[in-house]
Amino acid sequence: MARQPNIIWIMSDDLSWGDIGCFGQGRIKTPNIDRLAAEGMRFTGCHSGSTVCAPSRSSLMQGLHQGHATVRYNMARTSGGHVYRHSLQPGDTTVAQVLKHAGYATGLFGKWGLALSDQPGIPTRMGFDSFFGYLNQRKAHSYYPTYLWRNAEKILLPENEGHDHKNGNAYDAEGQIVVNGVPDSAQAKYSFDLYAAESLAFVREHKDEPFFLYLAYTPPHGALEVPELGDYAGLDWPSLAHKIWAAMITRMDTAIGRLMALLEELGLDDETLVFFTSDNGYSAAGYAKNPTLDDFFGHRGPWKGAKGDLHQGGLRVPALARWPGRIQPGSESDLIWAFWDFLPTAAEAAGGSVPPHIDGISILPTLLGRPGSQQSHEYLYWEHHDEQAARIGDWWAHRAAPDKPIGIYEAATDPQEARDLSASRPEVAARAERIFSEARTVSPYVRNPGESVERWEARLQAAGLELPDNVDG
Repeated sequence: MARQPNIIWIMSDDLSWGDIGCFGQGRIKTPNIDRLAAEGMRFTGCHSGSTVCAPSRSSLMQGLHQGHATVRYNMARTSGGHVYRHSLQPGDTTVAQVLKHAGYATGLFGKWGLALSDQPGIPTRMGFDSFFGYLNQRKAHSYYPTYLWRNAEKILLPENEGHDHKNGNAYDAEGQIVVNGVPDSAQAKYSFDLYAAESLAFVREHKDEPFFLYLAYTPPHGALEVPELGDYAGLDWPSLAHKIWAAMITRMDTAIGRLMALLEELGLDDETLVFFTSDNGYSAAGYAKNPTLDDFFGHRGPWKGAKGDLHQGGLRVPALARWPGRIQPGSESDLIWAFWDFLPTAAEAAGGSVPPHIDGISILPTLLGRPGSQQSHEYLYWEHHDEQAARIGDWWAHRAAPDKPIGIYEAATDPQEARDLSASRPEVAARAERIFSEARTVSPYVRNPGESVERWEARLQAAGLELPDNVDG
């Protein structure tokens, strides 16, 4: 009997469409990620789970789009100024639970973002045997934190005491970081290196059984911090920010190279399905000016919008998959799919059971070169605060708020959404209207599109619920 494949999902944080060589980048070195493309499949039609961090990860883990996922925002603010971060709940099913039930060891290393330490949705309650990294995505803005979490235990990092990621860091003549606020930069602990190393230990520990490894990498999301500038240190580039951005991506690429080398060393290469992507669309605006990072790297992609909105630019992400002997090397697919398709894909590859009432469909036929067997979505749906959007066949539908008109655009040929065709294609607009109404369920913890904060609070009160104070996490 053939062994079940190991499954690895590598997800960068805020990586832009064109930040890697196989998607057109010429300045930033990403040889190991590019190898995944050369030896696997490059996807040009992948969409993230949401336009920001936490909800995107909720859709990924649950196989549910944003009309049904438990977490649909990074944080909510009440009329009294209380800030609340929602959590996965008891009874939610994750891809980790599906694979664990199918006999897999399960590990998460990096950023969770779906529960704080006093909430029910911490990773070890959601199907992960091992976890090391950040619970609260806000804490992941610092690469020199004073603690990380191992399972449910806070791991202190006293070497990083005094660091403030908002103050920036200096770099010496050799391109080594001088970490602000800490007494000894050489002893400071860079979080990415710590959890990347532990992920390799997880692979070694579980080499004799099938495993699911979720690498929720934090680079290159700000703060822009990296231990060394490497090959970029001596380049005549416009600013330090440009060098740090590139060095963070290359450091992530190097870690992926170590992972791939370990799979080869352990004889697991042909038995491992590896995905690589980013958690949301373009998001590097503001890190540098004159020129911006996009002016210099040209990495934004052709679409209108960015992280935080539901135009295509906030949702289109680079994606790759590699599985030697199963995925055709150097292949490319324009299949339209989204993060909620990962759960059923992983379940089918593992021979596991797919939970009922999910929104995803397996893309395994496409991975294995059988496009004639591939199901397609009737539509893909997103919501974020007041906005709603859908990919409906060749169309992109967008509405800024329920009291605003729906715009209908040709998704492929009008990426900047310059020509609203809702008047000439009223049947598509009517279909979008139905989707925006029917594709979502009401959650007491989620403000409906267009709903006032006060009305939302009244619904919570009527349900006998309140938003508890979040701990630091």
